[in-house]
Amino acid sequence: MRVGQGFDAHRLEAGRPLMLGGVEIPFDRGLAGHSDGDVLLHAVADALLGALGDGDLGRHFPSSDAGLAGAASGGLLRKVAGRVRVAGWRIANLDATVIAEAPRLAPHQAEIQASVADLLELAAEAVNVKVTSTDGLGAIGRGEGIAAQAVVLLLPVADGRA
Repeated sequence: MRVGQGFDAHRLEAGRPLMLGGVEIPFDRGLAGHSDGDVLLHAVADALLGALGDGDLGRHFPSSDAGLAGAASGGLLRKVAGRVRVAGWRIANLDATVIAEAPRLAPHQAEIQASVADLLELAAEAVNVKVTSTDGLGAIGRGEGIAAQAVVLLLPVADGRA
């Protein structure tokens, strides 16, 4: 088996939609980034790549690639999940945490979790997404950005297929 962890953080800025886990969250600001800035999907992708020993999201999808400007992070995550399958592994489970002071994410938690499971083609019980705040501490606590972290467990596929 293999374990990988990922982390991502982006600042919030006006004029962008807020995407978390592939779900658009109603808010007055969105996450800055070359793609749609979805920190949760970026952290999950980095955790998967880490478990594979295959670099990080920036290596596979560099911000210098103009073709990726504004890209939906769900598509990037699906490509990374495909790399996992091709390498002969399957995702056993995912545990992730989104860290944000605002907006309140608890009302969207189930939808976000279902979206991540769908993007990874996993059963709902294999994906856990938690939400928390920093209780006013630091840049996230001041509402300047949002962060996410993820841990995945990969198991080998006995017959070589996912």
